[in-house]
Amino acid sequence: MEPRIDLMANELGAKIAKRVYNVSLAIEQSTLPKATQHLVMLRVSQINGCAFCVDFHSKDAAAAGESAVRLNLAAVWRESTVFTEAERAALALAEEGTRLADAHQGVCDETWAQVRKHYDDDQIAALVSLVAMINAANRMNVIVRNVGGSYEPGMFAGMSS
Repeated sequence: MEPRIDLMANELGAKIAKRVYNVSLAIEQSTLPKATQHLVMLRVSQINGCAFCVDFHSKDAAAAGESAVRLNLAAVWRESTVFTEAERAALALAEEGTRLADAHQGVCDETWAQVRKHYDDDQIAALVSLVAMINAANRMNVIVRNVGGSYEPGMFAGMSS
């Protein structure tokens, strides 16, 4: 499968991608734990069927020291024992925030209460923003058919300049 368009080769596409990347940097630099950030991006990308982003976020997480076991179990986190209560709350929020059409009230009060229990306001702002941004990135990549497999950790590091 070939991508439909190379957004980075398009002047406007590159301009938009740079701004999206800069928002992502603000989230990355927050106090939301890096492991949680990686798990959320991976899980949302799995739900949305974004091969490019699954490739991207699983490789970045592994490069940051995340274990293969946790990466492999992210898709079935509810049935595994390798995630903390805080990570489980973040993953529940990520799933409910991604599958908005599946639940008429969006994120349930129980999930929100678990998130409030484990994260402060800045971390929650980062988490909510992360879910929104990775969903946007997934949709862009799926629409243009960017394929997975060729990502190298750190290859987008120069986008903020």
